[in-house]
Amino acid sequence: PASKAPPIAIGAGIPVAIAAFGAAFGQGRVGAAAMESIGRNPNAADRLFLPLVLTLALLEALALYGFVIAIILCGKI
Repeated sequence: PASKAPPIAIGAGIPVAIAAFGAAFGQGRVGAAAMESIGRNPNAADRLFLPLVLTLALLEALALYGFVIAIILCGKI
């Protein structure tokens, strides 16, 4: 008979889903804002590049943290 997933397995999937959604949503908003800013003032592209890349890296780290939590929890199954 098929058994239900243990609560740890469900708890491992939820952080990945939430972190991936949050990171994707944040990256979309940051990218759209940066492109709009560059479109309004093309001369500011050089000054916007570093903050844009740093923000995207921090948002990507959010998704990786969720993945690490899931791996740790899956090791306890």
